[in-house]
Amino acid sequence: MTVLYVLDVPENTAVATVAAGDPETVVDRIGPYFAIRSDDEVVIDRRATGCRHAVWYSCVAGVSPGSRIVRHDKDALRVAPD
Repeated sequence: MTVLYVLDVPENTAVATVAAGDPETVVDRIGPYFAIRSDDEVVIDRRATGCRHAVWYSCVAGVSPGSRIVRHDKDALRVAPD
């Protein structure tokens, strides 16, 4: 399972909202974080979130063991299983 953690603050809400739009992805909350989970990859399009670059590049709080960030650029964030 792939899990991306994003701090639950107003600036990051759009990241969780866009992720939740993928039928293969589940968004939960763990403490002060959104836990964005998928059995495969988590892929989020930056333009769909409306996030400016500073928010986009600072939204990642962490990933679960067995997951890794394979793309995080101006267009997309992709987290995949190891």
